[in-house]
Amino acid sequence: MATYRPNVAAILRKPKSGKILIAERISNKGSWQFPQGGVDKGEDLIGALFREVEEEIGVGPDKYKITAARTAYRYKFPRGHLKKKQFCGQVQTYFLCDYYGKKNAIDLDAHVREFSQYKWIKPEDFPLEGVPKFKRSVFKRVFKDFFGVKLKMQGKKKGKP
Repeated sequence: MATYRPNVAAILRKPKSGKILIAERISNKGSWQFPQGGVDKGEDLIGALFREVEEEIGVGPDKYKITAARTAYRYKFPRGHLKKKQFCGQVQTYFLCDYYGKKNAIDLDAHVREFSQYKWIKPEDFPLEGVPKFKRSVFKRVFKDFFGVKLKMQGKKKGKP
């Protein structure tokens, strides 16, 4: 029976400016997201968060502080696709984290490179058009829940916040 894969995502925020970090998928130009990934067997959500952030952007947990978390964001993969032959989608937990590291603390080559670039943006400037359609409702809920922002398609060229 297909189930939902547990997943965590980190919204890193600069406390002074309120800007958040987004990163562009190396495999899909114009597709922006947060550092995120699956929870390994035997791993708790916080452990998965710390591991994923360190693997994807090279930032250790000493450089940020978790300030909020929300869970049960769920989406299905399109066309009945199964990930790892058992997961029909993902159930995500998002963590809002205040970031205290320096700019040079972010290292996209810390592990296997997944992102081509990153930038800091205001939450209301997130480029929703770069998110796959089957994930957009989750992103809309996340931005409403964490920032009170109603994301809309910006009408700009894909991926240009």
